Amino acid sequence: MESDNQAAPVTPAPARSLAFEFRGDGMEYFKIWIVNILLTIVTLGIYSAWATVRNNRYFYSNLYLDDTNFRYLAEPLTILKGRLIAIAAFIVFSIVTEMLPIIGAILAIALLIAIPYFINQSMKFKMRMSAYKNIQFRFHGSYGEAAMVFFVWPILGMLTLGILYPLALLKMNEYLTRNSAYGTTKFEFNATYGQYGMVFLIAIGIFIVCGIPMFLITMFIPQLSIIVPFAYMAVYFGVIVFFMTSMLNIFYSSLSIKGNQFSASLTMPALTIVLLKNIFFIVITAGLYLPAAKVRMTKYIAENITLEATDSLDNFAAAEKEEISALGDEFGQAFDFGI
Repeated sequence: MESDNQAAPVTPAPARSLAFEFRGDGMEYFKIWIVNILLTIVTLGIYSAWATVRNNRYFYSNLYLDDTNFRYLAEPLTILKGRLIAIAAFIVFSIVTEMLPIIGAILAIALLIAIPYFINQSMKFKMRMSAYKNIQFRFHGSYGEAAMVFFVWPILGMLTLGILYPLALLKMNEYLTRNSAYGTTKFEFNATYGQYGMVFLIAIGIFIVCGIPMFLITMFIPQLSIIVPFAYMAVYFGVIVFFMTSMLNIFYSSLSIKGNQFSASLTMPALTIVLLKNIFFIVITAGLYLPAAKVRMTKYIAENITLEATDSLDNFAAAEKEEISALGDEFGQAFDFGI
């Protein structure tokens, strides 16, 4: 006879569709942006570490998921120390290269070999300094993976006349996502070479289909050839919009973590409007609209990304605390190794 006190089966909570939201304001960010530029100039670049932190904290703190915002945890002094060491190393490298070319060449080769290390350190620092619901992110990329992504796959793409470029991009995204973790839980990424390859094929097809009539106009109706450059610009812009839309949709729709699936619904018409507005206002304001343009683009992308949450976001375990130096990140900036 079964006990009356037998526990009832636990019914899993229904999936929730959680939309990302960016609550920043263009004018508000413009004030931060212009002050950062002026203080960086006045302090001969020293304030740039504080500017980096202020910019990142603004965008992180205004990005919300499930009505909770993200946080950027890095401190300016930590970044400044690493930045000063990296710049000093760059100056020494430049002087040695100028005065002792052979040693400089050896250092350049050593620097080239070290690029994957600096990239990994940069990613580890940036992820470690990012948090959501008081849980920090992590990055676990290895030197070998970074070397394949930044050296081997791009070279193979070039040697195969572009056939493997989609695979190189896929490998890059796999490296960034599968080595990233929220606490101790790694992200998953299931995009395929076929998805990336199709985007490249369609983009090439658009160029070919649109290029043929423009070539014919140039050859047989020279009176109208004045419109050809503008037509090419329009086609090039359209291909860029198509590529951005497709790649972002594929990327986020292929991303998941612990059964929680991301999705994206960007469209070409909407992204075209955002880009055209940004370009127009940036031009007529001589660049002063750049901060607002960044806010506008961030808002559009955020509002078109959702997370189908099958579990509470509070159930992730926080990773053990570890010290990650900012030095790797700042070497990356000094030597232009940014991702």
